[in-house]
Amino acid sequence: MKTEIHPKYHPNTKATCACGAQVVVGSVKESIEMEICSQCHPLFTGNEKVTDTAGRVEKFKQRAAAAKKGK
Repeated sequence: MKTEIHPKYHPNTKATCACGAQVVVGSVKESIEMEICSQCHPLFTGNEKVTDTAGRVEKFKQRAAAAKKGK
């Protein structure tokens, strides 16, 4: 391994989320700022927003039926 070509490793880097949560990780950066973490992500918190997939399917079926009629 060549010397002086690798970035400096910081074993106690603080990763800070927009929600205020902080995690200590190892990184080549001195500090990390992130927008979302496991403490505020809907998948982990259980506060998922359910999209109207039924409405999207209905619209698709209507467009498909209209396309068949037009032929």
